[in-house]
Parts: sequence; C-alpha cells; structure tokens
Amino acid sequence: QVRLVESGGGLVQTGGSLRLSCTASGLTFGASAIGWFRQAPGKEREEVSCITSSSGLAYYASSVNGRFTISRDNAKNTLYLQLSSLKPEDTAIYYCAAANAVPYCSRPMVVNYWGQGTQVTVSS
Repeated sequence: QVRLVESGGGLVQTGGSLRLSCTASGLTFGASAIGWFRQAPGKEREEVSCITSSSGLAYYASSVNGRFTISRDNAKNTLYLQLSSLKPEDTAIYYCAAANAVPYCSRPMVVNYWGQGTQVTVSS
C-alpha cells in the first residue's frame, strides 16, 4: 500500500519561508518522479513542481519559479519543497504527488498517488 504523508505546513507572514516534507512508503521511490501540487479555495488543483527520480531535472510553475525549491532524498524516501518569499496568493493546500515507477516528469505530470495535503496560509 502506497502512502504519501506531508508535513511542514502552517501560518506564515508575507515574505516568510516554510519547508514542506513528504515521506513515502510502499512506493518505488528511487525510480519515481515525484512532485507538489496545490489547491487554493475555489480554484483547480495546479502543479507547483516536479523532480525526476535521480534529481537530474526539476520543473516549476512560473508563479513559483525562483522562490520555491524542490529536492529529494532517495535514501530517506522523502521529498521536500522549500518555500521562500511567500505571498498571500501562495495560500493553498499543498499535496505531494507521485508517478510510481515513472522516472521522468511527464508534461503534464501523470500522478498515480496523492498525499492527504498540508495547509499553507500566508497572511498579508
């Protein structure tokens, strides 16, 4: 059974930083592209970032490029997202997403498994 468990969300002021983590189990983590999506109230879920299985390539939405950094530790089966220079429009539930046994980030990302999400709220 595949499980993706996010943590690290919270309330932060504009300009602040957070670090999200996603720990995976039951997944061929080292052979899978994995990424982050977010969904704001009243909006559709959107891809934020994706990283290939070997960390060779990372993709970012234009709205977060230069402010967010995705990384992974295959030895720990853990994915990270460093959020910096946060803005109120970054407020959303952030979801970890995996493309099991698919090593590359397809465009758009094909997702086989989702985490339960972690709330990020940026106050103005």
